[in-house]
Amino acid sequence: MGRLFGTDGVRGVVNRELTPELALRLGRAIGAYLGSGSRVLMGRDIRAGGDMISRALSAGLQAEGVKVYNAGLVPTPALQLAVRDHGFDFGVIVTASHNPPEYNGIKIVYNDGIEAPREVEREIEEIYFNGRFSGAPWRSLAGGEEEYPGVVDYYVERVVENAQTLATAVRQARASVVVDCANSVSSMATPLVLSRLGARVYTVNCNLDPLFSGRQPEPVPENLGVLSKTVKSTGALLGIAHDGDGDRAMVADEAGRVQWGDRTGTLLALWLADLVDLPRRVYTVVSASMVVEEVLRAHGIEVEWTPIGSLYISRKLAEHGGLAGFEDNGGYIHPPHQLVRDGAMTAALLYLMAVDNGGLKALFDGLPRYESIKTKVPMSREEAECAVKKARSLLEAQGYRIIDVDGVKAMSDRGWVLVRPSGTEPVLRVMAEARTREEAHRLIDQVKPAIEECRGAVR
Repeated sequence: MGRLFGTDGVRGVVNRELTPELALRLGRAIGAYLGSGSRVLMGRDIRAGGDMISRALSAGLQAEGVKVYNAGLVPTPALQLAVRDHGFDFGVIVTASHNPPEYNGIKIVYNDGIEAPREVEREIEEIYFNGRFSGAPWRSLAGGEEEYPGVVDYYVERVVENAQTLATAVRQARASVVVDCANSVSSMATPLVLSRLGARVYTVNCNLDPLFSGRQPEPVPENLGVLSKTVKSTGALLGIAHDGDGDRAMVADEAGRVQWGDRTGTLLALWLADLVDLPRRVYTVVSASMVVEEVLRAHGIEVEWTPIGSLYISRKLAEHGGLAGFEDNGGYIHPPHQLVRDGAMTAALLYLMAVDNGGLKALFDGLPRYESIKTKVPMSREEAECAVKKARSLLEAQGYRIIDVDGVKAMSDRGWVLVRPSGTEPVLRVMAEARTREEAHRLIDQVKPAIEECRGAVR
């Protein structure tokens, strides 16, 4: 059987890999999995082709007797919150998140508001590839699709409500913040949330543009030069940048320096630890910086590593509880709100933390500094798995602490190296972090023999 779902839904270039025919068939597969009479909430971001894909997806769902409620343009976390709180059986969101503008995608949401478990995706794939569609009787098709307005309004209210529980004094403050909405759906929520919290909001790229003419959708430092300059020129306390569907937020401090999400998540978890009554435990992806452990464990906060992908963090939080979950890409989960990464909620928390501390620069400067290197080696999946196995044996024999939740990560008090197969392309990802760049390179050099031994050796 083929594979359809990747790390975060189904994605591809519009009208090349992601076609109306695929969306129609996937809609039927989802509908057959759910059963006739189920209720599905559907939404999309601003990407080109989104309306076309949504209509095809809706047609497939309806063909299986599913009642479709169309929320229109919405941030992904807004749709997830509505699915959870309004009693839907499923949610589907048409988005490719941070991918380049020519991509679009389809992500499915379980009835608890979290992305569907992997086993559910596998069942839907099996239906999709084997064509196990039932087809609803014609009389059951009378309902059609129904508009479902108000999802963004409800979302903004809930984010503000959750943020306002944290500190009365902070609520009364008024400071400037710059928001870069990536020309997409976060522009419908985050500026409103921050204004409601008392901020003076300057916006960048907050007009809706299906072509993302302002910048690429991925909120990484190299794409956020305008945000950085605007923070400095306006004297703002901080800047916030979102991805294409508004579930991630990267921050720039008052000096305009864009910070990675694992460092930001560490500070947020530390700040929130005494403000919320939750287990002192965080979950973060195996690729996150050793800053997380070094800082949080010193304050009695337990750190658990997960595979790459926010779904794994969400499910861990749902099962065991915790203070927070976060990724290095800017995804942050605030459990009192909802158990998925949420860009507007993160923006609210960052604003309140910045006001509470008179800025963020000093907080970031107080974190340990490490140098990181990320690279990839073209390899088949079989070759990559071979390299992981051999690297594990090699590194374990040298006395490293081994974490093998996703590939193999070998840690010492000086740094770490991670070797893992990519979940989206035929490559082996190799990452290292250490106190100096030279040490990081040496860590990568240590696993090169294992990699070379497997290249071309597996057929």
